[in-house]
Amino acid sequence: MVQEIRSSLSAILLQWLAGLKDIWRMLRHRGPSQFQFWLIALLIGIAAGFAALFFRKGIAALQAWVYGAPDVDYLHSYAQDLPWYVLVSIAAGGGLVVGLILDRFTPDARVRSVADVIEGAALHDGRVEHKEGLASALASFITLSTGGSTGREGPVVHLAGVISTWVSNRINADGITGRDLLGCAVAAGVSASFNAPIAGALFAMEVVLRHFSVNAFAPIVVASVAGTVINRLEYGDVTEFTLSTPGALQFYVELPAFLILGLICGLVAVAQMRAIFFAEKVGNTVQQRLSLPRWLRPAVSGAMLGVIAVWFPHIIGVGYETTVLALTGGLLLGQAVIFTVVKTAAVAITMGGRMGGGVFSPSLMIGALTGLAFGLIATSVLPDVSGTHTLYAFAGMGAVAAAVLGAPISTTLIVFELTGDWQIGLAVMVSVSMSTALASRLVDRSFFLTQLERRDIHCAAGPQAYLLALIRAGAVMRPMGDSRCASLEECEALVEEGLCIRAAASLEAAMPVFDRADAAYLPVVMEEEGREQVIGALYHVDALKAYNRALAATAAEEHR
Repeated sequence: MVQEIRSSLSAILLQWLAGLKDIWRMLRHRGPSQFQFWLIALLIGIAAGFAALFFRKGIAALQAWVYGAPDVDYLHSYAQDLPWYVLVSIAAGGGLVVGLILDRFTPDARVRSVADVIEGAALHDGRVEHKEGLASALASFITLSTGGSTGREGPVVHLAGVISTWVSNRINADGITGRDLLGCAVAAGVSASFNAPIAGALFAMEVVLRHFSVNAFAPIVVASVAGTVINRLEYGDVTEFTLSTPGALQFYVELPAFLILGLICGLVAVAQMRAIFFAEKVGNTVQQRLSLPRWLRPAVSGAMLGVIAVWFPHIIGVGYETTVLALTGGLLLGQAVIFTVVKTAAVAITMGGRMGGGVFSPSLMIGALTGLAFGLIATSVLPDVSGTHTLYAFAGMGAVAAAVLGAPISTTLIVFELTGDWQIGLAVMVSVSMSTALASRLVDRSFFLTQLERRDIHCAAGPQAYLLALIRAGAVMRPMGDSRCASLEECEALVEEGLCIRAAASLEAAMPVFDRADAAYLPVVMEEEGREQVIGALYHVDALKAYNRALAATAAEEHR
């Protein structure tokens, strides 16, 4: 009897193993079905949630060890008592380690962040770089632990993208599935970082995927909830910022002030973004003229941050303590203004020095300080019709962050979830709408999209701007010898006139040549045996058809 039971259990176990092997084989060769896709989304959400949690806990542990602070949420209070040479040494040493990591493991010594995830979603079927991504996460980890003045959301988003890329490659996911899995990972990473499940899901669609697909919404929400559960298992169901003075809003009388605050925050956000790009340009120029090795650049920036921290330790890390002080009205007007300027400069030095980190947390701090300064002025000018000045800090925090990220919907929600105060939503929405409307006209929609534009990656204008870059002339051409292709003599005659295109070139490069030459086709050439050989012809009509098919596929994905 016992032997029969064992035999039955063994048979059942073998059937289960065979079934799992069949599922794995199907996943690798056919991609996941709907239910299996949701299961994969859940697992990716759990993995990204733990990655975000360990990243955050690791930063806190290393900061506590380096600075000797028992509570890193109040880091600057402890750092201000340290000797100046300790602050400078920590920041410069951290920058040196970051430089060595990036120099060894990345081809361009550049930290990967949210912009690269957006590029991966748009141009690379939802994939991001593996080795460079892990090196960037480690570099950002060191930066944030040793005095860098950035945030943790950027590296967490890219680290989540590395996880989803690994899974997509293992199951041979197509472009649509790869992008959806990337959205799941990003949503979970953001949710786990900030205990914000709603905003995490919307951030993935609004910022990374840049469209709202009904079919992708459910698995992204599943992953976002999984990431939030990971966060709450460790930290509990608590908000990131606790407000002690919620105050009341005089809606109809006070709303014009929040409109003005939104415009001011939009300008502050643009100043922050342009300061980063200016610092990047200055860093490139100085590095080139002085022939500095690229691994030394973060160390120089770290030393500069250490010097600033001697007088303004508030710039160290994400700035949690200063943000709380701003939201609770614990700063004077002069302090709020000075801290805003100094923090903006510190963020620019950190990012321009290629030390790593994100811009969301600094934007929250700068926004809260800007809103507090405005609120202190507004409530003193019209005290009888104003609420408390902390309400303006609350609205300013969302307005600057939304303008920098180019994400008014998810930023509005993430600010609510960070504070747990839903009573002044109208003020936040008004400020956010004005700041994003203004800032998006002064930059390429957001900080991340402007970064890509500066690299000649045109994602800001939408698929119609970047799809041509994805299609190669060699894939659309009519090969030589095809009955529909021009003769070799005709093609060589055009080559003699300089009218040709390489097989590896994209349609983005071919279209201007068509317009300039007013030609029906262009010879496609490839280097063989040291000379250019005509291998086919790219017809204008074929290029337009390929572009139209790509646009139709993108529209179908966005509306499925």
